Amino acid sequence: MKRFFTKNGILVLTAVTVIAVVLCIFSAVSSGTGLLHNALGVIASPFRAAGGAVTAWVEGIGDRFETVEQLQQENEDLRQQIAELEWELRQATEDREENQRLRALLNLRQQRQDFVFESAKVVGMSSSNWESTLTLNKGTAAELAIGDCVVNEEGFLVGIITDAGLNWATVTTVLDTSSQLGALVFRTGENTVAMGDLSLMNEGMLKLSYLAGESSLMNGDLIVTSGLGGYYPSDLVIGSVTELRTDDNGLTRHAVLQPKVDMVTLKQVFVITDFSVED
Repeated sequence: MKRFFTKNGILVLTAVTVIAVVLCIFSAVSSGTGLLHNALGVIASPFRAAGGAVTAWVEGIGDRFETVEQLQQENEDLRQQIAELEWELRQATEDREENQRLRALLNLRQQRQDFVFESAKVVGMSSSNWESTLTLNKGTAAELAIGDCVVNEEGFLVGIITDAGLNWATVTTVLDTSSQLGALVFRTGENTVAMGDLSLMNEGMLKLSYLAGESSLMNGDLIVTSGLGGYYPSDLVIGSVTELRTDDNGLTRHAVLQPKVDMVTLKQVFVITDFSVED
């Protein structure tokens, strides 16, 4: 059928036109309408229909453009709403985490009433093969001073303030190779030294040195600050023993400590600005 119209389309169109003209003549004779007027109306009718179709098509395109613009605006509004909801969710999460930290700190304050704390936010971190430091958003204006111990909300030792300005402070963490603290095996009372170690730092570990020859240290033992000399508070948890190793000389031993604080995830810390020295 399609092939028939392709080959004979002109003939069919001519036949249709002739029939239309005959009908116009018949209509004119029967109704008295002018032959020319009728013929023009018949000839113009397809063009009027085509014009109407084109107008409808153009209007449809315009409607589509308006619809697309509306959808784009709606999408933009939705993206804005999603961004606001995500911000509110992050804020709510941060508020919840801070509340948890403050509740834990309240419990720590009840346990260690000899401590004076100052809260600070961690605003920077520096880590290399030999260095592990944090930058705080408070300094000497908030009575932070070099030598102050820094803990998390549970009282686990983070490090020591080694530099401070008016509104900032640098904390050298227990992992830093320059870190060295008098330590105590909580279970046995054995005095040792906890220090940063170049070979262990990349593993997030530190070293427990100067173990006694008859030391009964074992994996899992809790290590705390000794407080000897009164420079630092006593009984701040440093970490726990994960491994015992023999030194290169083959005569002495040291232990590997896993700190109780994850330095990478720290957001807030608490500086011990004053404490009571035990005799």
